Amino acid sequence: MATRATDRYDRFGQSMGVRMVGVSHGPLAGVRIVEFDATGPVPLCGMLLADLGCDVVRIRRSGPDGSAVAPALYRGRSEIALDLTDVAAREQALALISLTDGVIEGFRAGTMEQLDLDPSRCLTANPRLVYGRMSGWGQDGPLARRAGNDINHLALTGALHAIGTGSTPVPPLNLIGEYGGGALYLALGMVSGILSAQATGRGQVIDVAQIDGAASLMTLYYALHGAGRWVDARASNLIDGGAPFYRCYACADGRHVAVGALEPPYFRALCEGLGLEPGRFKQYDRACWSDMTTAFSEAFATRGRDDWAAQFEDSDACVTPVLSLAEAPDHPHNRARETFNMQEGGVQPAPAPRFSGSPCAAVPPEPASVDQLLARWE
Repeated sequence: MATRATDRYDRFGQSMGVRMVGVSHGPLAGVRIVEFDATGPVPLCGMLLADLGCDVVRIRRSGPDGSAVAPALYRGRSEIALDLTDVAAREQALALISLTDGVIEGFRAGTMEQLDLDPSRCLTANPRLVYGRMSGWGQDGPLARRAGNDINHLALTGALHAIGTGSTPVPPLNLIGEYGGGALYLALGMVSGILSAQATGRGQVIDVAQIDGAASLMTLYYALHGAGRWVDARASNLIDGGAPFYRCYACADGRHVAVGALEPPYFRALCEGLGLEPGRFKQYDRACWSDMTTAFSEAFATRGRDDWAAQFEDSDACVTPVLSLAEAPDHPHNRARETFNMQEGGVQPAPAPRFSGSPCAAVPPEPASVDQLLARWE
């Protein structure tokens, strides 16, 4: 029997839809997922699916647990520790898999086969199973069994080459490969596969590679490049730092503002806010971009970041302060939308996206036993 969700209040006094693990909530309530603990994209995918309402069981290794380091990333799951080198533990994992809708794992290619928990065996036990395989390079190809990290996967897609200064590529955290190209594509693949299984009664294997997802995210830029509308060099285009009206500027206090005045009305508002004559520059004339950059840099350097934020607060100039991790949760817009919540372990981003009829919720992880989980799912 489902237990009633409890209410908790964040530090801003706003009610948060905090639930107990296993309680129905969100648009994916009732969907069961087994997550084999891994680094990289899998924990974020598990968090996203749990936020959306999936009943996620995370099978982790015995010993120290990564959730102690970043508890928010492991929220919303039931957790069990199994030594998968032990035959009995593998049989317990298979018993759970036989009752689930999906499995997500992120081991190097061939690992699950060595553990005798490969897709063939699992789909035999559960023909409706959707088996999501997350890796950097994919399950086949020359690099499938090679080590690699986010920066390596981006390097082979063209994405890393396109990001950074004119002289040096800059890693964009692990947001494009591991999270954008990995975790989000894995979550989308799982939802798509489960919908298909519900309609056809047949499960399948999903091969999710960070290199594939990152390449997919680059579709627009490959299209623009093919059409001759994207220069294949960093800081040479409208939205890669090449345009003076779409980049960051240092202020008098050493902090920065972000300028995104791409459209002419916004560019005009930017110039007016900086005290510059709007007709002084032809916005899209690259010949004057150097002078424009100098004028904008000199103007922003005369005042502090927060002064400029106040100057443009009611303007459509698309100027915003570049906030630190400590500052962002307290911004009035983020507070109004409850974009961040205060829970055990500190501030964490709230579930996204938002559903009007089946709201999502974030809860701490919950330890469990295999017997408890089997009783809940049978």
